[in-house]
Amino acid sequence: MKTKYTRKRSSDCKSNKSNDGLTKFMRNPGTITQYMNRIKLVSRRKHIFSYLLCFLLTIPAFSQVTAPTTGPASTGGQTQAPTQSGNTRGTTQGNSQQGVPTNQTNNPQGKTNAQVGNDGNATDGQNAQEGNDQGQNVDDQGKVNRGTTNALSAAEEAKQVLRNKIYGYSIFANKNFNPIPEFQISTPTNYIVGSGDQLNVYLYNYAEATFELLVNRDGFVTIPKVGNVYVAGRTIEEVRKILIDKLARFTPGLIGNGGQTAQTKLMVTLGEVRTIKAYVSGEVINPGSYELTSLSSAFNALYLAGGPNEIGSFRDIRVVRAGKVITHLDIYDFLSNGKIDGDVRLQDNDNVIVGYYLKRVEIDGLVKRPGLFEMKPGETLQDLINYAGGFSDKAYRGRLKIERITSTERRIVDVPEAQYGQFELLTGDLVHVETVLDRFENIVTIEGAVMRPGNYALENSATLKQLVENAQGLREDAFVGRVNVLRTRTDLTIENISLNFADILNGTVPDLILNRLDQVVIPSKFEMAQSAVITVEGEVNNPKITENEGQFAYTSNMTLEDALLLAGGLKESAYASEVEVVRRKRNSPAGAANAQIAEVYKFNVDRDLTLNSNESNFVLFPFDQIIVRKSPNYVEQQSVFLEGEVLVTGPFSIINKNDKISDIINRAGGLTELAYPEGATLLRRTVVTSLQEATDYLAEEASEQSIKEGRIIGDQPNVKEESIGIKLKSILKNPGSFEDLVVQEGDIIRVPKRLETVQVNGAVLYPTTVKYGKGLNFTDYISQSGGFTVSSLRKSSYIKYPNGNIDRTRRFLFFNVYPKVEPGSELFIPQRAAPSLTPQQAIQTTTGILSSVMTLVVTILAFRTIQ
Repeated sequence: MKTKYTRKRSSDCKSNKSNDGLTKFMRNPGTITQYMNRIKLVSRRKHIFSYLLCFLLTIPAFSQVTAPTTGPASTGGQTQAPTQSGNTRGTTQGNSQQGVPTNQTNNPQGKTNAQVGNDGNATDGQNAQEGNDQGQNVDDQGKVNRGTTNALSAAEEAKQVLRNKIYGYSIFANKNFNPIPEFQISTPTNYIVGSGDQLNVYLYNYAEATFELLVNRDGFVTIPKVGNVYVAGRTIEEVRKILIDKLARFTPGLIGNGGQTAQTKLMVTLGEVRTIKAYVSGEVINPGSYELTSLSSAFNALYLAGGPNEIGSFRDIRVVRAGKVITHLDIYDFLSNGKIDGDVRLQDNDNVIVGYYLKRVEIDGLVKRPGLFEMKPGETLQDLINYAGGFSDKAYRGRLKIERITSTERRIVDVPEAQYGQFELLTGDLVHVETVLDRFENIVTIEGAVMRPGNYALENSATLKQLVENAQGLREDAFVGRVNVLRTRTDLTIENISLNFADILNGTVPDLILNRLDQVVIPSKFEMAQSAVITVEGEVNNPKITENEGQFAYTSNMTLEDALLLAGGLKESAYASEVEVVRRKRNSPAGAANAQIAEVYKFNVDRDLTLNSNESNFVLFPFDQIIVRKSPNYVEQQSVFLEGEVLVTGPFSIINKNDKISDIINRAGGLTELAYPEGATLLRRTVVTSLQEATDYLAEEASEQSIKEGRIIGDQPNVKEESIGIKLKSILKNPGSFEDLVVQEGDIIRVPKRLETVQVNGAVLYPTTVKYGKGLNFTDYISQSGGFTVSSLRKSSYIKYPNGNIDRTRRFLFFNVYPKVEPGSELFIPQRAAPSLTPQQAIQTTTGILSSVMTLVVTILAFRTIQ
């Protein structure tokens, strides 16, 4: 249906003045042209930035007008969405009033709400506005409904949390607990027979017969030869006596004669029990009527109803029969004793009523069962503690704190332990059971050189001597000349008491009386002396069994052989004939310039760690230093590595100390046909000699690039790899020349394939890699990369050759002489540093920015004037 686009009321136009002005402005092409001309007049400098801001400013305005035209009605696209919302609101509201689901009934009221603009007498503008208002109400109402649903969910969750705290609720929420009576039980003698019950009558002994009697709705059973017998409302035992009286005329021996025992016995049992209807009402979770068996009790009905709710009573549940209360139930009896006094079997139309609780208190803290408990009049705080299972092991029992709510505010009530049995709680009370203090009331502590250090009772260790005796005496290393007692004063400050325990043991001074929290420290002689060690360094097989490698604890009468054995023995490279023991010089003259500070002893040790007879009696002193040097004649195998375009790659051992690069290449069979000797490089591991170099190297080792290189050198501290440029072509042509370097352990010689590219980097228009061309010079490759940039620093250009050598640009008169380019070379063109702004340039830049800002301000003012 087509909707008219109409004017709004004057009041609405005032509230939406800016939107209407914008719509009027954007719908008039002439106005837009006038607006753009005004912008041009204002922006006389015609900065590109100003025009860009003006264009960006007009985009939102065009978007607001053009976007709605894609709707169903070209003139009413902006009104269509609220009309649809109004229709939805009308349907929802009408269906709710009729009490039927909204997806099954069409309500004309929805049409009226949505089309009030077309059917009413008001103007079209009013109708469109009312449609908008109605649609807005739909959105708001929808939000309210969702919020209400969330609020109800939170309320139900809060109720469930409260129920879980109530003592007794868990038994009704327990799915494994089923109090419904079983049918296969012995017939209770006090069971009251009613309509619908089936009675099984058995005659046995002298006469035998069986009857299945159904109690009809009038309460009678029909017995062959006897007729109708009324049994409703009587117990099983009463029915048995009635049947004996009725059947005695037809059954011989059923009644004894002359005081004799009856020869025929009669037994009555229940067959099928009847169904009754009972009601559970009041403050239960699921109130209503329930069909139960006649064996069911009030507690069974209460369980089916879910039990009392969060405000229901667990202590006073009434059973009403024929308008009278016949019994009261207390669920706490079942929870405490396993049975419920007053629980009766229900009859038809009995009503189990659960009222409100009258007094409920809470207990938390260190009890075995914290929660909410319902209290009866006359019950005390001690009863509450019993219901909560009693105190926990670490509970403070001497006094309880109770938070009580008065008519105006809260208050704290302190109850001592002697009044627990007399103190009666009020509803809303919160009982806190706190923990005992985390300290000892009678503790003294002894530490150090005693047999059993630890904590002791002050009563049995009243003095220092008694405490040491209770700790089973002193150790052999105890230093009794100075014993410290750390005493805690009443203000919790620490006092140190030092005394000579030897005098107490001798009886020359009185014993020290201890106080609570005293800490006695008896030092050890070993703790007062420096730990004696020896050090073994050099060519030994140290098994690293000690925390400080090479240091071993000194023992009395330790010999050199013992020390070498602790260090794992000698290495193959050890210089056994010159093993030195360096001993510090004690009591050396102080201040003497030539004072001797150490003594050196030399020994010739066999491989089996034995000395000659004269030296075997040499005993080590504490802090002796044993040095085993490396034999000057011991040299381990060394290797270099060949990679790339050689006939045989891999490791090659260094045969002579003066082996050169040419020797290794010749042993590998020479180069392949594809080898490019001008690009050969030598990688050598060098030791870092400065702190800064070591720091830079460690940072490089941690980088991802170092990991990708594939060679593990991190286990060699302060070692890095360096690339050395070599002229392999010249080396192979003139072996043994000064360019033919002597190889070292770990050297890597790489010979690449012939390279056919040249890489150009730096301040060129297009840094790239180009094909090598014979006869092309440095500037030719720069031209292939687009040429130099304005900021190129040509005179500082340089080249890196494949073998790692660097060559720079030189100057001849006023000309740049560029280096020769080889295949695989890299050209680097540095960039001139950007100059700082001159004062004139800074003023021009600031003026441009201010002009752009002023243009933006004038544009906004012009836009408001047109509105």
